[in-house]
Order: sequence, then C-alpha cells, then structure tokens
Amino acid sequence: MITVSLCMIVKDEEDVLARCLESVSDLVDEIVIVDTGSTDRTREIAEQFTNRVYDFTWADDFAAARNYSFFLAGKDYCMWLDADDVLLDADRAAFAAQKETLDPDVTVVMAKYNTGFDGEGNVTFSYFRERLIKNHAGMRWEGAVHEAVTPVGRVAYGGFAVTHRKLRPSDPDRNLRIYESQLARGVELDPRQQFYYGRELYYHQRYEEAIQVFERFLDGGQGWIENNIDACCHCAYCYERTDRPERALQSLLRSLAYDRPRAEVCCELGRWFFQREQIPLAAYWYSLALTCARDDRRGGFVSPDCYGYLPCIQLCVCYSRLGDLERAERMNELAASFKPDAAPVLHNRAFFQSMAAGE
Repeated sequence: MITVSLCMIVKDEEDVLARCLESVSDLVDEIVIVDTGSTDRTREIAEQFTNRVYDFTWADDFAAARNYSFFLAGKDYCMWLDADDVLLDADRAAFAAQKETLDPDVTVVMAKYNTGFDGEGNVTFSYFRERLIKNHAGMRWEGAVHEAVTPVGRVAYGGFAVTHRKLRPSDPDRNLRIYESQLARGVELDPRQQFYYGRELYYHQRYEEAIQVFERFLDGGQGWIENNIDACCHCAYCYERTDRPERALQSLLRSLAYDRPRAEVCCELGRWFFQREQIPLAAYWYSLALTCARDDRRGGFVSPDCYGYLPCIQLCVCYSRLGDLERAERMNELAASFKPDAAPVLHNRAFFQSMAAGE
C-alpha cells in the first residue's frame, strides 16, 4: 500500500484547521504543515495533529510555499489540502480504498474538488484537481496565484472528492494584488496566469480591462481548451455588464470554435435569448444543453445543474410561454427528477394542478 504525506500551507486558520485535519489525519501517514505567518492559534492547533510544523516567509507566491511543503514530505505521495477543505464520510471511505489499491506506477491522482453548493448542500460547481502527486517525480507547483502542478506520467482518477467549506471570506483583493505586483515588476504572465488574471479583473468589476486580458489570452492561441471556453463566457459576462449584448452573444458563440458545446454554454445562450423574449431560440439552446454529455474528466469547471435541472426548468417556462402546457408540465416533472423539492418545481406543479382543476 502506498504512503501519503499531507502537505498544507496555512495562515490564520484557527477556525477551520482542526475540522480539516480531523477529517483526514487518520488516513494519511504524515502531516506537514507550513505556516506562512499566522498570528492566531493556527500553529497550536496544527501541533495537536503533528510535530512537523514549519515556518515559511510569505513572498506573495503560493507555488513557492507549496513546493516547500512538498520538499519536506517523506512519503510516496504528497496530498495537498487547504485549511477550509474537508473529506466527507463517503469520501473518507473512497480515499482509504484508493490508497489501498493504487498502483504505485501512477504519478498523479486527479480528484474532484467540490466548491459550490445550493441551499440543500447539493454540489453546483466542481472540477478535477491534481490531488495526489508522486513524491520526487520531478513535478512542481507553478504560478504565484491559482497555482497548479502539470501532471506527467501515468494519471489516474480518484473515486473520492474534496469538499471546500469556507466559514468566512478570504481577502478579496489578494490575488489581484499579487498579479498587479508581478506585472509592475515586469513579469510576463503565462497563458494560464493570463486567464486567471482576467477572472480576477472580472470579479473586481474592472470589465474593460478584463475584456482586454481575455481577448489577448484567446488571440494568443496557447490556452487550454477548457480555459478558452471559460474565457469566452467571461468575456460575454463583461460585455453584458457594459451594455454590449451583441458582443456578449458573439463571445458565447466563439466558444463553439474550441470544442463541441458544453451544457454550461448552451444554458448561457438560452438565457441570452430568453431575456430578449426570443423564446423559440431559448428553447433550442436549453434543449441542446440536455443532449450534452457531462465529462468531468475534461478538467474544466462543471456546473452540474446545467446538465439536467436548469435546462429542464427553463424549458418548462419556455413551453408555457409558447402555449404548450402539456410539454411544459413534462419538463417540470423532468426537472423534479433532479431536484424534487426545488421551489420552482413545486410552484410550477401547483400551477399545472390548478389549471387541470379549472378545466
């Protein structure tokens, strides 16, 4: 059986660190904690789980800190978690099984990262991340922000997921501040960092600058397919927020040049036409979303609702607007198969029942 070093970088995480470590400490063979300057009880809490707690001078570089944590690891594989991550019970069991059976020739295990949730706790946003990285195999973290390891060798996909459970917002300006500091020093951002820089500009409502960065990223032709598609969507969001809806539509359609349609893009196109009362076209795109095969292993950001519930509930509205109530009701019941207790489903069901009673 393989051995695993849990490698974490932390700063001022006293509210979440114990929760994280309690969910995983009995599953790993070593815990390495690198503290980048905590002023609260983070170190004290870490020392309740491991005697391997180290200091690292923060230099606005997440990759450097993570590489240091991996350097200190002594087991077969390095596993990274953030302090506000947890392994839920089902994922603990799946992780233990994966560890028991993993072929040691595997160099990287990709695992799902669940980061968005609805009010009932259902996952609304997820993507695969490199979660177990073979030690001393030549792979390093790259990127001062949104750091990543480029997998080499034999890659496997894990049956477990990591759940990201924030209790409080992080510094909303940190990532943008790091990027702009790099640019001020003359650092040239690689395509992946350009993409994430554009997203940070978007989050900060600096839409014109975000458009410029995304367009430059796309025109460079060096981006990963999934990032290209996402950049097209974010360009569209920026154009919408600067009152240029036609340019938004062009950006969404541009995404189709990179690969077959994603359900997320189809739903955005459906929304665009629905908002402009072009209901037959909206219905076309929502219907197309239902034909898109979900493939989380492509590695892009996934919104599960776009592969079932969302297009169904929107098609219910579309068909109702078009006067086809029988078809609308069928789509509402199909939406219910994904989210039986969703408020729109129950509202629509009551409407259709009242219509039937009235007849």
